[in-house]
Formats: sequence, C-alpha cells, structure tokens
Amino acid sequence: MSTKKREVGTTRINQLEEGAQRAKPILHQHAKEIQPYGKIAKLSIALDETACESSINNLNQVLADTMTLRDMYKKHHWQVAGATFYQLHLLFDKHHGEQDELVDSIAERIQLLGGVSIAMAADVAETTIIPRPPRGREEAPVQISRLLEAHEFILKEARTMAREASEVGDDGTNDLLVSEVIRDNELQVWFLSEHLVAMPLSHPEQAKTASSGS
Repeated sequence: MSTKKREVGTTRINQLEEGAQRAKPILHQHAKEIQPYGKIAKLSIALDETACESSINNLNQVLADTMTLRDMYKKHHWQVAGATFYQLHLLFDKHHGEQDELVDSIAERIQLLGGVSIAMAADVAETTIIPRPPRGREEAPVQISRLLEAHEFILKEARTMAREASEVGDDGTNDLLVSEVIRDNELQVWFLSEHLVAMPLSHPEQAKTASSGS
C-alpha cells in the first residue's frame, strides 16, 4: 500500500474516532447554580420587581402545599379500603391528576416571574403547612377528612394571596389563584364532602313502609 493511501486511511480512522468521541455523553458534570433559590432573574413583563418577589414567595408556599395535597391524593388512591373502594379509588386519582396540573401552572408562573420554583420532595416537606399523614393505611372517612383539611389550608392562603397580588398589580398571579387554584380546590371539596354525609342507601322508615304496603 502506498504512503498516500495509508495516510488517507489513517485520517479516515481518526475522523471516525473523533466523531465517536463527540457522540459520547459527557457524564458527571458539576457547576455552580445558574440561579440560586430566592434570587430573581427579572424578565421584561412590565411588573415591578417588588411585586414579583411578593408573588414568588406566596406562590412557592401554595406550590409546596399543592404538591403535598397531590401526593396525599395518590397515597389515598393506593391505600383506600372499604365498600366505597372503587368510587374513591377513581375519585382520588382524578383529583390527583387535577392537582398535578395545578402544580405545573403554579411552578411555571413562578419561573415566569423570574423566580425559582420549589421542586424536590425534601424541600416541599420543609415548606408545607399541611400536616403529614402516617405511612400506614387509614379508614376512608379519615382519609377524606385529611384531604378536606388540606384543601382548606390551601384555600385560605390562596384567597389572601390573590388579594395581595391584586394590590401590587400582579393580575396574572391573581387570575391563576382565583380561576384555577381556588375554583379547582372548591370543586374538589364539594366532591369529597358529599362522601361524609350520613345518608343510608335506604331509610329504615321508608323501607318499613315499602315492605308493609307490598
């Protein structure tokens, strides 16, 4: 083989090896955070930075509590027991999905305001004001009561925070809290509450009358 052919062959091999190296994932990368939690990277949204900071702090609290409620729904979805298992199993999962959509909307609003949304379970656990349930299974009425209490925590703070957002001119955050967080949570409270009404399938007196008339 001529020297020229060998050089061409060597060059081709080198090119292939370089290409393979470029395609390899660069693993175990570490660097400083591009934005620390609690710091604002202001965007051009025609909103004062003080207003952004206020809404970011409020929304991160609502986010932590909504993530906690979402996860509580999934826990109860898995662990529910009793005669209403099928209905509650499906209802809890439906509410979990709706809360998950709220989580995404709230987190994206925080980022849009120039903030950093809370994300990891450990940070959520440190931030949430919703009491932690036990690891074990509980009766369905207790599960529902826990969920209703969690909803009320969120509704109370969301109403206050919606007013604060309106006062500082943050209409987007006000709209999110009122149109999505408050309304969705109110609707879920209604669906849950009806499961705690002491209503038998057939009233004893009605059943007695029906049997005597036959």
